[in-house]
Amino acid sequence: MTSRVLDVLRRRLADERGLADPDTLSFLFVTEFPMFEYDEDNERWSAVHHLFTSPFTDDLGIVESDPGAVRSHAYDLVCNGQEVASGSIRIHSRDVQMSVLRALGLSMDEAMLKFGHMLEAFTYGAPPHGGIAPGIDRTVALFARERDIREVIAFPKTKTASDLLMGAPAAVTTDQLREVHVELDPVAKEHLAKQAEGGEEEAEA
Repeated sequence: MTSRVLDVLRRRLADERGLADPDTLSFLFVTEFPMFEYDEDNERWSAVHHLFTSPFTDDLGIVESDPGAVRSHAYDLVCNGQEVASGSIRIHSRDVQMSVLRALGLSMDEAMLKFGHMLEAFTYGAPPHGGIAPGIDRTVALFARERDIREVIAFPKTKTASDLLMGAPAAVTTDQLREVHVELDPVAKEHLAKQAEGGEEEAEA
């Protein structure tokens, strides 16, 4: 939390005092992210990037005994303080993946139920692999000096995730749900019923 607050403060001061040259593009790679972070609410370790990120080879021996000290092969490309791409080298070893899953608190049965297909595939041999995903819209916004990414998206959603062009999200009928074999939980059913009542009242008015 402290680092996040200081980051916001640093950028705010740089903007207000003209310390950041808007015509300069400064790129850097952030590497050696921690592999795990402790989730205070659930009282367990969770993956910082994702649970398929490969730990540093030097840290494999402490994945389960000292998760907080494990570094990961995750990386971000940053330009002028904004993340424009993110990626990682992935785990390609069954033993390493199982060690990570145990560090996250999963039993063997849970691991096989959720990721059995992948763990089995690893036994046949998988090549080292990785990737990176650039955020094109965010990069365009940065180059265009737009603070809001929606300014460079052709059909952006609102802050409440509404699509004004498509009129979505919209209420659905029971027949539409039945057609695609979707059943709502009790809370959703109650919400749908209230929406239907509201529509009837509007029609009568």
